[in-house]
Amino acid sequence: MIIELHDIIGIIGAISILVTYFLLQAQKMSATGLAYSVINLVGTFLILFSLLNTWNLTSVIIEIAWGAISVYGIMRWYKENYSTKLEG
Repeated sequence: MIIELHDIIGIIGAISILVTYFLLQAQKMSATGLAYSVINLVGTFLILFSLLNTWNLTSVIIEIAWGAISVYGIMRWYKENYSTKLEG
């Protein structure tokens, strides 16, 4: 089995999501913090990149959902942190 560049990129994405989830479970990271959502979104893009080369519809669907949830988390964080600063 030959590991190609797109595989390495996908593996980096998967590792980043798994490490982030571990840090969340170990209470070293907050689920409502910006870093959690951003790292998950980046990991999603890296995995989706690898899936463009090795297509798997089920994995693409879960990654799109994971990315959408991450975008929601980023938007919520932004709203909570900047709407209060603008009002104050």
